[in-house]
Amino acid sequence: MTSHKRKTGRRRAIAGALSALGITGAAVLTTSLLAPAGAATHGDSGTGAAPATARTAAAPAAWPRAKGTEPVPASIPVSGTYDGKLKRFHGTGELGSDGQDESQKPLFVLADGAVLKNVIIGTPAADGVHCLGSCTLQNVWWENVGEDAASFKGTSKSAVYAVYGGGARGASDKVFQFNGAGKLVVTKFQVADFGKLVRSCGNCKKQYPRTILVNDVDITAPGTSIVGVNANYGDTATLRNVRIHGDTKKKIKPCVRFTGNNTGKEPKEIGTGPDGTTCRYSAGDLSYD
Repeated sequence: MTSHKRKTGRRRAIAGALSALGITGAAVLTTSLLAPAGAATHGDSGTGAAPATARTAAAPAAWPRAKGTEPVPASIPVSGTYDGKLKRFHGTGELGSDGQDESQKPLFVLADGAVLKNVIIGTPAADGVHCLGSCTLQNVWWENVGEDAASFKGTSKSAVYAVYGGGARGASDKVFQFNGAGKLVVTKFQVADFGKLVRSCGNCKKQYPRTILVNDVDITAPGTSIVGVNANYGDTATLRNVRIHGDTKKKIKPCVRFTGNNTGKEPKEIGTGPDGTTCRYSAGDLSYD
């Protein structure tokens, strides 16, 4: 699918959407997520919390109940704000697949600056959500991820993709596929039974330096990795206040580094763990129960 391109209004649209959530874009993109690794973070009450090494990971919030069901036979285009009012949307017809076949169509296609909120994506989920530029996914839930939960495809380095709240489960591979340029911020999200939470595309024909920020999220095993990034293209992944559940042997890799390519070949894994450059976090940014 050809990416939509627009050079102005991205940050303004995202800032407006985040402001509606009671937070500012600047706070999300800088203050909380770019604090020194291992520094104290703030809870929902706004009071200082103990460092992650002294915390016990609390249980994730309960999933919402669907308020009705709507079959989706063709991708729904979204510009502006689309409020699903917690209705369950599921694919049918050509969107009636839960497989891992590449090039499936999504249930929702978001134009640059669009907001999708209060949506439950059921089964079949096809290829979830595509963002063609900056977008906000607020309180979006994937009951059983199809090919991917969401793919981010903007081509501007100033694009910002904000995932705020919601959750996903049953992802045999990736939850969020980051194919485009810019910055992806995942906040107050929960994921369970998954392969990778976020993967910077390792073999796309067009590659970019990508910035990934994961903050205040709940990760429930089984899972393979939280973030996968391409060190050779200048990707960075910052993890803060990540709560990991049911992984006593610590098999889930927080951050995996790859050598990406633009030839379509399988990228080579070159390392895991914090390195201060590509994978930016410390042990104090993670808690386990």
